[in-house]
This record gives sequence, C-alpha cells and structure tokens, in this order.
Amino acid sequence: MPTFEWKGTARNGQSQTGVLVADSKDAVIAMMRRQQIVVTAVKEKGKEIAFPKFGGKVPPQSIAIFTRQFSVMIDAGLPLVQCLEILANQQDHKVFKRVLIQIRQDVESGSNLADAMRKHPKVFNDLFTNMIAAGEAGGILDTILQRLSTYIEKAVKLNAQVKSAMIYPVAVITIACLVVAVILWKVIPVFASLFASLGAELPLPTRVVIALSNAIAGYWWLILGLIVATWFAVKKYHGTYKGKRVLDGLLLKAPIFGLLLRKIAVARFCRTLATLTSSGVPILDGLQITARTAGNSIIEDAIMATRKSVEEGKTISEPLGDTDVFPSMVVQMIAVGEQTGALDTMLSKIADFYEEEVDVAVAGLMKLLEPILIAFLGVAIGGIVIAMYMPMFTLISQIG
Repeated sequence: MPTFEWKGTARNGQSQTGVLVADSKDAVIAMMRRQQIVVTAVKEKGKEIAFPKFGGKVPPQSIAIFTRQFSVMIDAGLPLVQCLEILANQQDHKVFKRVLIQIRQDVESGSNLADAMRKHPKVFNDLFTNMIAAGEAGGILDTILQRLSTYIEKAVKLNAQVKSAMIYPVAVITIACLVVAVILWKVIPVFASLFASLGAELPLPTRVVIALSNAIAGYWWLILGLIVATWFAVKKYHGTYKGKRVLDGLLLKAPIFGLLLRKIAVARFCRTLATLTSSGVPILDGLQITARTAGNSIIEDAIMATRKSVEEGKTISEPLGDTDVFPSMVVQMIAVGEQTGALDTMLSKIADFYEEEVDVAVAGLMKLLEPILIAFLGVAIGGIVIAMYMPMFTLISQIG
C-alpha cells in the first residue's frame, strides 16, 4: 500500500502532520476525521492535494444573516445541499460566496457540514463549527442554527457598542491634534515674524508656543517618524506573550474604560458559554472555545485556569472566583446554576443583565466624554490663542 504524508488541524486549532499507510487519499482523510483532525493537505510520492482556502474576512453581519436564513430553510425541511446552493447563489460577498460553494461541494461529496466548515477557519470559527457538529450529532441542526444566529446577532450588537464607545473620543482627539498641528505649523510663524519685527518682549507662554511651532516646522518628519515607530513598537510588544498580558491588564485597570471592558468581557463569556453548553458541547471544550473568543488575554488566562480546575473535578464557580477577574455576583449566580442543573439558563440571564449594563455604561460614557473633550479642545486651542495675544496686550498698553 502507498504511503501518504498529511497535514491537518486538530480540534484545539494546533497544526498536525504525520505519515500513514493507506489504500487511498480518501482513506487517509477518513482515518484522520475519526481522530477529529481536519486534513488540509495529503501528499503521495510528490503528488499533493491541497484543499483551497480563501483569504479575506467575512463581515459578522453577513454570517449572522446566513445563519438565520440557513436555520429557517433547515426548519422548513429543505435538503442541506439545496440550502447551501440557494444561500451561495444569493450571497453578494464574493469571498463568502466561494466559501459556501466549496462547502456545498464537500457536503455533496460525503463530508459532514462541520468538517466542511472547519476547512475555512477565517469564516467559521471553532465556536461555530463545534456547535454545528453538536447539532449534526444530536439531529437538532435547525435549533443549533437558531441559537447561533441569535448569538452572532448579539455579538455584532455588542461589538458595535464597543466601537461606538471608542471611535468618538479617538476621532475627536485626532481631529483636535491635527487642528493644533496646522495652527502651530502655518499660523504661529506669522505671529512670530510680527513679534520679531516689533521687537516685543515675549512672555513665557508665547515663547513656549513659538518653540513648539519651530519644532513642528523644522522637525515634522522626525515627529511623524517617532509616532509611527511608537505605534509599531507597541503593536509588536502586544504581539508577545508578556506584552499582550501587560497591555491587556492596563486596559482592564484603566479609569472609565476599564470597567466597561470588564462588563463586555463578562457578557461575552456568559453568552458564549451559555450558547455552547445549551447546544450539547462538552463543558471543557466550551471553556476552551470561550477563552479563545474572550478578546483579552487576562480574561483568557482566567478562563483557562478555570478549565484546568474543572478538568481536576472542581466546579466552574469555585476557580472562577479565585481569578479575581469576574465579579462576585457572577460567580454566585454561576454557582446557583450549577447546583440547580440550569447552568446555561443562568449564564444567559447573566449575559442579558450585563449586555444591558453595557448599554447603560456606553450611554453614560458618551455623556461624560462630551464635556471632557470640549474642555480639552478649549484648553488646547484657547491656550494657543491667549499665548499669541498676550504680547499684543503688552504692546497696546505701552503705546497707550
């Protein structure tokens, strides 16, 4: 029998490679599937089959609409391949359309839906594929798709709230900095030339503003380079294990934003774990998937520490309380859910509560930031104007 070299991805997302003796490439793929490994390439004596992967991200809104439509079609009794064909044909997003066509072809060739979707991790993450696998195994694919669509819609809403909370202050501060830079670069040199021709004695605030203007005019390229270098340095540091945890920890401790980020993390954790457990995904797998979708390395470490304790036979609430990341109210409610056997229901209620808390926090943050940003603009621009008019007041008093 021929020998095959294969590459694939395990359930935990790690890459796997190996060598197998089998009758055919299909036999290799089937053997790996039984070991819960998705084969991405099979090679025999220089010949290789590589499963196509499509680049580019698909918007979460498109995935949410697809999942909702898919659940309705499955609930109506349409065959799986026909559903995928209809959804692919009506899809406007080109990358997503090609992915759906490939999934339909794989399902038509005998692959199950979850394995076909696992070949496209950029579109369908572990949470999605694991829930689809649970739905196929339990014969409740329509119910799972409904839960998935609800989950994705709520996740999209939560992400939109986060963006609205972050975009407004960043945009205002960026515009303010650009306006101040233009004033210092173009306007202040005119005043500086006027004061120099009059021989006026300049007060300290005016000298500071003129010095800033000269620095921007003469060394703008250096300042711009420093800003870009700092951005890339922070980004690279955040890409390291230690740097990611240091910066994520600072974000959680930040005034105003830190509390909001904690509430978002709790809402996301509870909603994700509730969706997974209610769909029949094992609790250890659910915690691992939830950790990867946490969005913050400190939260991720806390969930993985909880998973390790659960693996040793403990409850979820006990190690979760030891992490000092989740509020005591959340820990107590999870403990009640475990004791009553209604963990998924309790997690859903916590998620609903914290999503409402995020709504209130974002609205309050917007109201708080408006006067702060107005004051910032007033001090920055008003300070420059006053500094430029101070020598004029002195000259006028001398003339008088």
